[in-house]
Amino acid sequence: MQQVKRETILALNQTRNQLSSLDPENKEIIIHAGAGLETALEEIPAEFEDVSQTLILCLQALQAIYQDQAADFETALKAILGALIASEQSLGAPPNPISELMLKQARTTLQKELDRGAADETLADEPPAFEVRLESLDDVSSFLIQLELSDKKGLESVCEALKTISVDEPDKEKRKLIVKAARELTKIVTGKAPDADAAFGSVSELIDQANGQMPIAAAPAAVPEPAPEPKIAAPAETPVKAVAPVPEVAPLKAVPPPKPVEAEVPEVYEPDILPVDADASLVSEFVIESYELMEAAESALLALETEPENVENVNTVFRAFHTVKGSAAYLGFKRMTELAHHAESLLSRIRDREIRCAGGYATLALRSLDTLKAMLNAVEGCAVGGAMHLPGSFAELIGVLKNPESHGVNDDNEIFTAPAPQADQTEAAADSFSMDEILEEVLPAVIAGKSDFARSSLLNTGDPNEDVNKKSHSHDSSVRVRTDRLDRLIDMVGELVIAQSMLAQDATVVQGLHHDLSRKISHAGKIVRELQDLSMGMRMIPLKNTFQKMARLVRDVAKKCGKQVEFITEGEETEIDRNMVDLIADPLIHMVRNAVDHGIETPDKRQGAGKLVTGKVKLAAYHAGGDVVVELTDDGAGLDPEKIVAKAISKNLIESDKGMSENEIFRLIFAPGFSTAESVTDVSGRGVGMDVVRRNIEAMRGRIEISSEKGKGSIFTVRLPLTLAITDGMLVRVGSERYIVPTVNIQLSFQPNQKMLSSVTGRGELVSLRGELMPVFRLHQLFDVRDALEDPTEGLLMIVADGRRRCALLVDELLGQQQVVTKTLGQGIGKIPGVSGGAILGDGCVGLILDTAEIVALARQNTSAHERAERRDDSQKQAA
Repeated sequence: MQQVKRETILALNQTRNQLSSLDPENKEIIIHAGAGLETALEEIPAEFEDVSQTLILCLQALQAIYQDQAADFETALKAILGALIASEQSLGAPPNPISELMLKQARTTLQKELDRGAADETLADEPPAFEVRLESLDDVSSFLIQLELSDKKGLESVCEALKTISVDEPDKEKRKLIVKAARELTKIVTGKAPDADAAFGSVSELIDQANGQMPIAAAPAAVPEPAPEPKIAAPAETPVKAVAPVPEVAPLKAVPPPKPVEAEVPEVYEPDILPVDADASLVSEFVIESYELMEAAESALLALETEPENVENVNTVFRAFHTVKGSAAYLGFKRMTELAHHAESLLSRIRDREIRCAGGYATLALRSLDTLKAMLNAVEGCAVGGAMHLPGSFAELIGVLKNPESHGVNDDNEIFTAPAPQADQTEAAADSFSMDEILEEVLPAVIAGKSDFARSSLLNTGDPNEDVNKKSHSHDSSVRVRTDRLDRLIDMVGELVIAQSMLAQDATVVQGLHHDLSRKISHAGKIVRELQDLSMGMRMIPLKNTFQKMARLVRDVAKKCGKQVEFITEGEETEIDRNMVDLIADPLIHMVRNAVDHGIETPDKRQGAGKLVTGKVKLAAYHAGGDVVVELTDDGAGLDPEKIVAKAISKNLIESDKGMSENEIFRLIFAPGFSTAESVTDVSGRGVGMDVVRRNIEAMRGRIEISSEKGKGSIFTVRLPLTLAITDGMLVRVGSERYIVPTVNIQLSFQPNQKMLSSVTGRGELVSLRGELMPVFRLHQLFDVRDALEDPTEGLLMIVADGRRRCALLVDELLGQQQVVTKTLGQGIGKIPGVSGGAILGDGCVGLILDTAEIVALARQNTSAHERAERRDDSQKQAA
C-alpha cells in the first residue's frame, strides 16, 4: 500500500511540474497530463475517495482547457495546480482535518471554475447538456448513461420525467418500479442518499427492469441493490474509466421463465453521423483502444465457456463493454452506446450469478462483440459528416438483448430467434446471425488487424484491474511509433550495415598498413552490429494475438459443423517480424478451418473409432535453426492417400501414383482447385484454401511440411525466416561468381577425399560423413557457372540442413562471413530456383542469397528422380 501511495504521489508531482508552465496552445502537454492523472486515479486506494473526486474534477477542468471551454485559463490552471498539491498532501500524510479542508477547498474552487465555463457556454446559446426530451423510458435510459452525479439539474429533469411517465404507465408492476426509481433519484438530489453511487446504480437497474431489459423480480420491493459502479467521468466532458468492484460469489439464481411476447414491428434505427467538428485523434484512439478491449473480451468470453465460475473473466468482459459505452457516449455515437449498454446489462446479470455464460447467453455476448467490431469498422471508413453504416442485424440484436429469455435464449441452447419480421424484412432477419458473416467478413477483418488510424495514447481505456501486470510492469514505459518511421529506421540501419561492410573491405583497410584506422573501423563495426540487433528487435512482436484470434474461429467452425473441439495453444510468446504477422494470418485461417472441418470427425464417428468425443486442435510456435516454426496438430481422421490420389487423377494432376512417396502425395493438396470434400459448404470445399496457404507461405520465403497418419491425425509444419530484413551469411565462391549462404543453415564444411565419395545406383552422387550418406549438390550446374571446380576433392563440401534433411553443396572457396541486407530481385526477374534474394556486397557488386531449404529439396528430388529412373529401367528390362 505504501509503495502504491509513493508511486501515485510521484506521478501527481510529475503531472504538476508539466502543467506549471503550461501554454494553452500546447495540446500535447494537456494530453500527457490527462493520461498521467488517469493512471494515478486508477492507483488511488479505496479509502482516499476525497482524493479520487478531486482528481476527477482536475480531469474535467483539463478537458475544458483542452476544448477551450474554460472561463479563464489562468484561474482554471491555478485551481488544478492547487488541487494537485492538496491531493499530494493528503496522500503523503495521515488523515487530519487540515488535509481534508485543503481537499474540500480545492474541489470547491474547481467546481466554481467548471460552473463558470458551463455558464459561458449557455450565454453563447449552446443548449445545456441536461436540456433533452425525456418522453419514454428509452430516452431516460440513454440519458442516464451520459449523466454525472454532480449534474443536479440533469437529475431533476430525469426525476420529473419519471413522474410523468409513471402517470401514463398502465402496467402496475412497471409503474411501481418507475416510482421507486424516481424516489431514489429524489434522495440523491436532496442529499439524503447514504451512498449516492449505489443509489444511482439502483436507479439504472430499476429503469432497465421497467423497460423490459432485465427480468422483473416477483416482488418489486425486494429488488437487490446492485454493486456500486463509480461514475468517474461525465461522458459529456472527459472519458475516465470506471471500474466496477468484483462482487462476492452468491448462489446461482433461478432464471425466470420466458414470457410470451407479441410480434412487433422492429424499431427503425437511424445511423449515427460523424460530426463535422469531430476530433480525429480522439476518434482514432477510441477505435484503436476499443478494438483492443474487444479482443480481450472475446478471449475472456471463450474462456468462460469452459470456466463459467471465473469472476475475473466476467469482469474483463463487463469492463470492456462499460468502457466502450462511456467513450462512445462521449463522442456522440448513440447506436454504439446503446448496444454496449444492453450488452453490459447482459454481463451484469452474469456477474450477479443470475445466469451462466454458456449456450445461448455466450453466443449472444459474442454476437454483440462482432456487431461492435463491425460498427468500429464503419467508424474507420466514415468520412466527416457522413453516416456510419449499421450492421443489418443491429435492430434484431438489440431486441434480443433487451429480453433474451423471450427469444428462447438460455444457457443450454445455441440458437435464438428474433421477433417475427415483417414481409419486407424477412431476408434481413434470416441473415441477422449468420455464421457466414462471422467466417467470411468479421473474422478475416479482425484477424488481419489492419487500421488506417495512427496509434496514439490519448484515451487510456485498458484493463484497469490487471493487478499482476501492473506489479510486474509498474516501472516499464513505452511509446508508440508510426510504422512508416520504424520501417524507415530499419532501412537506414540496413544501409549503414552495407556502408560499414564496404569500408571494412576497402583495400586500404584490408592491407593492414594503418593499424589505428583498422582498430577504429573494427570498433565502428561492433557498434553497427549492436545497433542492428536493437533495431531488428524493434520489429519483432509475439504471435500471441494471432493465436488467440484463432480460438474464436475454432469455436464458430466447430459449432457450424456440429463438432466438439478443444483448442490448445503453445509458444504464444514466440516472436516474429512484424511485417510477417499480417501475412501469416490468412494461411493460418485456412489451415485451422480445414483442421476442424476436414480433420476432426463428428462426435459419433469419433466414438465409433474409440476416440474421445472431443477432438483436439493444437497450434504451437517455437524457434528452430534461425526459423520460426508454427505447427498445427489435430487428432482427427488424418489424410487419406488413396482418396487424394483418386481425386488428383480425376483432375488430371497426375497419371498414377507409381514412384510417388507419401510426402509427394500429400503435397498434391496444395494444387489449385484441389479438394477432397464431398460437398461445397460455406466453410470449405471449393479447393482454394491450401493453394492460398502454399503461395502465401512461399511469398514469405517459407515452406510447409505435412505429416499425417490415417485415422490418427495430421501435423502441418510451417517454417518461416525469423526476419525478412538482414541476414548473417557465409560468402562462398563458385567459379567467378559469389553467393551468400545463411549461416543458420550451415552445419560444417570440409574438403573430402576420394574414399568419402561414391556414386550409388539409383541415388546419384553421395558423400559419406560419419557413417551417413547424403547427396552432393553441384551449385555450378544449377546456376550454369562454367569455370567452377568439377572435382570435389579440390574444392569444399558445405553441409547445409533443412530441419532433419541435409545435403552437401560443392563450392570452390569460402570467402568469409558477413551481414547482408536482403533485397528482393524484383518482379521483372521472377522466381529463381534456389535463390531467396540478393544483397549488395562490400565491393558494391550484387551477390545472390541461396535458399538452402529449396536447394536441399532439389538435391533430394534429384536423388528420388534417379531412383525412379532406375526402377523404370528395371521394370522395362523385366518386361522385355
